[in-house]
Amino acid sequence: MSDADRPAVKSAARTVELLEALAQAQRRLTLTELASQLGYPKSSIHMLLRTLVGAGWVESDDRGTAYGIGVRALLVGTAFLDRDVVNQVATPHLAALRAHLNETVHLARRDGADVVYLASRESMHILRSGSRVGRRMPAHATAIGQVLLAQLSPEQVDDLIPAELEAETQHTIGDRKALALELQDVRVRRWAAEREQDTLGLGSIAVAIPFGHPASYALSCSIPLTRFTDAHQRDVVQALLEHAEEIGGTLRRLPSA
Repeated sequence: MSDADRPAVKSAARTVELLEALAQAQRRLTLTELASQLGYPKSSIHMLLRTLVGAGWVESDDRGTAYGIGVRALLVGTAFLDRDVVNQVATPHLAALRAHLNETVHLARRDGADVVYLASRESMHILRSGSRVGRRMPAHATAIGQVLLAQLSPEQVDDLIPAELEAETQHTIGDRKALALELQDVRVRRWAAEREQDTLGLGSIAVAIPFGHPASYALSCSIPLTRFTDAHQRDVVQALLEHAEEIGGTLRRLPSA
């Protein structure tokens, strides 16, 4: 790489990191907060923000002091979903699962040590879990992440997950050895389940979609603990396994998949 190319590459990398920081934030962030989080000079971040605001990728408050992700980012994310063949095939199955189980169901994909939620169908119950579309979560803290980590070998998981596991609640698996034992069980039974590891008062069950080596997509069902009975769990597991197998079969028959 020539010296002339290096500034452009550095600027592109910083732009991506800036957009990801804004996308993951729960509120708009100030220039000072972004500089502290990213470790870049305020002057560099301010120049990037001006460009991104002008292009619609970032929005600012009325005073121009706090910044959040813009509508252009939504358009790009929507384009991915529109073109993702797994999402297309899974869409009617999510609707069928929601109709059968009357619980909120999700489609997610593993991205490194995290999972990204691509689609949700919400329960009709008054007490429901809510949509997670576009949300990124550490894989070890969710059933859908655990079932996808279980598609990897123990050595691959050990290389992938961070040295210290982030705790979403006091029930999140926080020990690498405990996670390894849980994944060993998941590999045997073919489904994962957790209670309050991600969200207090909520549990979930997940199965991987048998497509790809290793499988990187999965289905999950979120269930408030008030409805998380053994009988309901059996029904959910059976339904998720059946639909995941049908989705995987359809994908394997597609010539372009």
